Amino acid sequence: MTPNLQPVFRALGDPTRRDILRMLGQEPMTIAEVSEHFDMTRAAVKKHLVMLSDGGLIDVEPRGREKVNSLNAAALKPVFDWLSWFDKFWDDRLDALKTAIEKDQTHDTGRNND
Repeated sequence: MTPNLQPVFRALGDPTRRDILRMLGQEPMTIAEVSEHFDMTRAAVKKHLVMLSDGGLIDVEPRGREKVNSLNAAALKPVFDWLSWFDKFWDDRLDALKTAIEKDQTHDTGRNND
């Protein structure tokens, strides 16, 4: 059964959220620590973190009064699986480009010998 990827793509659709994911991939952070890296309110950062959490891309662990956010890299696997289906199109196009370049180089080499 194919998982519902809509929440993940919605979360990944925003550059700020992608930046937050990169940061959380380096180390878990509280909302305050994430907020230090952006010119926006903590409330705005919290909304981004909620979207990431709704997409399953981060785990939120309560620690006392704080919540520590960390990357859930496993949530990206279904996205990679879905995107990998399109690899065949790139492979076909890159093979065609390679063939065209090789043909053009062979044609140019033949001209230089004339």
